[in-house]
Parts: sequence; C-alpha cells; structure tokens
Amino acid sequence: MRRLTPLAAVVALATAACGTPPELSEPRGTTVPRPTATASPSPTPTAFPTTVTPSPFPTATGSTTFADSPAVSCGGRPSAAQVIALLKRNRLLPSSFRSQPTVGPMCAGTWQWTVVPTSRGPLQAVTRGEPGSLSLVTAGTDVCSIEVRVGAPAGIRSAACDANPPGLAGA
Repeated sequence: MRRLTPLAAVVALATAACGTPPELSEPRGTTVPRPTATASPSPTPTAFPTTVTPSPFPTATGSTTFADSPAVSCGGRPSAAQVIALLKRNRLLPSSFRSQPTVGPMCAGTWQWTVVPTSRGPLQAVTRGEPGSLSLVTAGTDVCSIEVRVGAPAGIRSAACDANPPGLAGA
C-alpha cells in the first residue's frame, strides 16, 4: 500500500497543475475577436517566361544507377582509373601498377565489377557506390562472396559468380 501512496501523490500533483496559465487566460468581461468570412482579393499570378535558356555546362542529375541486369559498361562512371586507384589505396595493387582492366568496369544497380590483369593472374574487384566515393566490396580471384551473392544486383552476381566470367577464361 505504501508504494501506491507516492504514485498517488505524483498523479495528484500532475493533475493539479493542469489548466490554462494565468498569463494566457482572458480577463473577465473581454471578448475574443473572431475571424470574419469576408473575401480578400488574391494576388495576380506572376507570368513565367515562355522559353528556358539551357545551361552552357551539363549538370549532374543525381546518382548513377544502372538496371539490375545485365551488367553493362559503366561508360566512365566510374572510370577504370577510379577503380584502379581504389585497389591501390587498399594495397591490392602496387602504386606502380600501369595496366588497364581486361573487363570493365561493368555496372548493374550501383555496383561495379572489374577484372584487372596482374603478374599473378586476373584480379577481380567488386565495388559499389558513386564514382567519386567508391567502396570496395571484395577483390581477389574468387569474388563470389556471401555479400555479393546476397546483396549485389543480378548482373553483378552473374558476372562475378559464373564459372567462367569473361576475362577469366583459362585462369
């Protein structure tokens, strides 16, 4: 029973504090103005130009997203140089590496797949994201990881997980 007494006191105090604060209540004998139903003139609409001058420079239209399947050439978004730079930053290629990919980058969704020739054989890389902020998902001779099988778009899964993806024949 003692536990209910403090709870009852808190409830009593909380409900006692309810109501309109004195500074917001109206003095007795005053009337509150009510809105009237009179119409006010609406502003005249502004005329818009009938022609639009295009910008002299192309502007970014947002994210670069491709269809989920099939994987297609990324068309330079991202470029091979961007993928190779990412592989160098992750120490998967030496800083002196100068070759070009044998395949790709190939895009599907926001993911990319690239095959780079190295002295040890083809290095596959699966990346994702925008060209300026690529992130490495996985790289190696077998990139068909759980993350690729579960999360990649169908075109990347097909390219990365087929028995003999293009560029890897004879590997």
